[in-house]
Amino acid sequence: MQVIHEGSERGGPDRPDLGGPEPGPAFGRLFDAHAAQLRRYLARRVGAEPANDLVAETFLVALRRRETYRPELGTARSWLYGIATNLLRHHVRSELRGLQATARLARTGEVSHANHDGRVAEQVDAQVRAAQLAGALARLNPADRDTLLLVSWAGLEPGEVAEALGIPPGTVRSRLHRIRRWLRTNAPAQEEVQDLA
Repeated sequence: MQVIHEGSERGGPDRPDLGGPEPGPAFGRLFDAHAAQLRRYLARRVGAEPANDLVAETFLVALRRRETYRPELGTARSWLYGIATNLLRHHVRSELRGLQATARLARTGEVSHANHDGRVAEQVDAQVRAAQLAGALARLNPADRDTLLLVSWAGLEPGEVAEALGIPPGTVRSRLHRIRRWLRTNAPAQEEVQDLA
């Protein structure tokens, strides 16, 4: 791949030149193109409020470290998800505590029960399945959880996950295969596993 060094877009909109003296316009385009999807992914991981903070922090870190972005190594999207994933790791303790608490609810049967109609029963069933799936996610190691959720919740392709995490694409594919196999045997609700993996 030949990288074009003229203008503000070296390799097009997916691989912009962020090293110029005036990075504002390029970062404005990056924000417009990726902030909403990045926020949705992060909100699924840590909730809406922390996601807003993490998106802002992701773009702030990206702006401060713009010299480290190498278009020839990956897209700006995967670079941003890599930054966000690193920031997210600081929030993992809270995420794990939440997943473990939800899993404890499923084990102890402390889900809110009501007996007035079928919708409530369906909601309780969904809560129990979510709790069981949360327990399975909590048992994954952080690298596997990041890999799985970048694919399933952020919608990144395995190659983009590799760029975001700084690992070979073969490692991503291998992890995904192993994680899916593990989830099929350790997460009781098959349809949720299919949706996730």
